[in-house]
Amino acid sequence: MSNQTFSKSERLTSRKAIANLFEKGTALRIAPIKIIYLSMELDSLSPVQAGFSVPKTIFKRAVDRNLLKRRMREAYRRNKKLLYDGLENSGKQFAIMFIYSKKEVISYEEIEGKIILFMERLITKHVKGS
Repeated sequence: MSNQTFSKSERLTSRKAIANLFEKGTALRIAPIKIIYLSMELDSLSPVQAGFSVPKTIFKRAVDRNLLKRRMREAYRRNKKLLYDGLENSGKQFAIMFIYSKKEVISYEEIEGKIILFMERLITKHVKGS
């Protein structure tokens, strides 16, 4: 079994990187998740740093926000190997923010499918396309 962790070095925590991501990043909407990504130089050796967000304006209860963030993190953690394998020899690093935007809670399987679809699109557009 491969290393399927989501370590601290893979988390998008830098305020500068997040501000830069929202300012210059490319948005992709795969309903109900909006993904903002940017190819940039990161502080870590990890090829990708990811962040997850659920707006308080949509889900007032923290329990619901935390549930959705956990589901997105888990789907990313279990499938990030697709992204890492695609970026392996490209030398690119990406900052990615996943933002949940639907008013209903959806299942883990649906979230996982959307995240896998995004990873495939990112690889074909920015790695194989260049």
